[in-house]
Amino acid sequence: MGLKVYSPRSHGSRGRIGFDFAEITKTTPEKSLTVPLKKKSARNNHGQITMRHVGGAHKRRYRLVDFKRTKLEVPGTVAAIEYDPNRTCRIALVNYKDGEKAYILAPVGLNVGDTVVSSNKADIKPGNCLTLSAIPVGTVIHNVELRPGKGGQICRGAGASATLAGKGEMYCQVRLPSGELKQVLSTCKASIGQVGNTDNENIKLGKAGASRWRGIRPGVRGMAMNPVDHPLGGGEGVGKGHHPVTPWGKPSKGYKTRHNKRTNSSIIKRRK
Repeated sequence: MGLKVYSPRSHGSRGRIGFDFAEITKTTPEKSLTVPLKKKSARNNHGQITMRHVGGAHKRRYRLVDFKRTKLEVPGTVAAIEYDPNRTCRIALVNYKDGEKAYILAPVGLNVGDTVVSSNKADIKPGNCLTLSAIPVGTVIHNVELRPGKGGQICRGAGASATLAGKGEMYCQVRLPSGELKQVLSTCKASIGQVGNTDNENIKLGKAGASRWRGIRPGVRGMAMNPVDHPLGGGEGVGKGHHPVTPWGKPSKGYKTRHNKRTNSSIIKRRK
């Protein structure tokens, strides 16, 4: 796993930093584990835009990643490390002993030929999945569940990891990447290790078209719009002195938008 610095032979390659894909061992996905991904361009069933700056993107198929790890007590062998266009990390193709195949998130240190298993008796090795009650305090984890059986929801992006900070009878304390300390039921599962492709934060796309390939459309500053389109729009020249707000008038910098009383009790310490 490493980075590739491109030579400045064109305007698009000048300053571009990409992946060398040295860790990829298989370039064609497992057909039985992919489904078509329909383009919606962030429109709802009425054709209205429900999320701005989304559209285009290269055609891709969705890889069915096993976030639940429900294949209990059955060891599997890592057959390949593959690229997934739908996420920032790499995925690992696992062949289980009973003949079933599945994709899992590839953590740092997981290689072809390694054995992974979902079991409370499993070793504390990258790729294995256990309940939080069976994991030692201080272990680095990823793909953490918030509800038992729902599947991992936390720490699934490239380079992400959480730390098991403490354990109780019913709840465990998990320190998230943001610094927040959160209570999670001890019956929830988590995978061992840090999510792979840690160099993802260091890549530079090099040109605007590379964002369009990823389905990211341009964003326009509010101050460049007309008053009818944005609260910051209009004026002769550049108008200053406005508080930064969204197009719908909500403050956009430093304004707390969390209003979830149901989960407030699970937060022991707020993020930094």
